[in-house]
Formats: sequence, structure tokens, C-alpha cells
Amino acid sequence: MPPPEALTDVLYRLADPSVPGTEKLNLVEGATADDAAALDKFAIALLDSGYAPMTFEATDIAWSDRDPADVVANINLTTPNRDVRGFSFPMEFKPCQGGWQLSQQTADMLLAFGNSHAGASPTPPAPTPTP
Repeated sequence: MPPPEALTDVLYRLADPSVPGTEKLNLVEGATADDAAALDKFAIALLDSGYAPMTFEATDIAWSDRDPADVVANINLTTPNRDVRGFSFPMEFKPCQGGWQLSQQTADMLLAFGNSHAGASPTPPAPTPTP
């Protein structure tokens, strides 16, 4: 079982706007150069939304039921900014090169890779308004 810091370190790096998206690709399972812009947008969105400085805490870390090599954790994001509420999000992490990376499924939900990410489902069309 990885220590909580091994998982939160992945998130701190993903959320760091000073790290270019191209240098974050190894932090997400299956990420390609086409995903670099989405990684940049994630960090900027957190910053623009008032989450900086932010704190990540990994709790309830357990082995995944889907893939026994993966772990799942509840990630709590908090900030000292009183105008911004923190939130919790369940995330899955995969072992990679002696460390950990965000699973493709979690990244698709959290980072909104959309159609550019291999294996991502297309964005559904907007519903037609009823007259």
C-alpha cells in the first residue's frame, strides 16, 4: 500500500501551473501529447477558482476491486481561502515506474480530457429544449 504522500504528490504536480502539461503526461495513465492542454487547463482552473494555495489529503486508501494492483483513495482538497469550499473526490491510482499515476478513468472525469484522450467517451450532445 502506498503512503498517502505518494498519491498526493501526483496531484500536487498535476495542479502546479508552473509545470507544463507536457511534463505531466507521465502522471496520468495513457496520457498523450494531445492531453497536455487539458493538464494545463486543470492547473489554471484551480488557480483561477481560488484554490491556491491548496492542500491535498489522501484518506481511506485501499486496493482497487477492479484491478488488484491499483489503489483507490478519497482525496480531500482544501484551501485557506475562506471564500472557496474544499471538496472530496474518490480517485484511482495505478503503479507506474516505481511510483503512481492517476488512472485514465479518474483523469477522464477530473481533467475533462474529452475526445482527445484515447478511450474517452465522446461528450454527449446538449439536450434539446422542450417548447
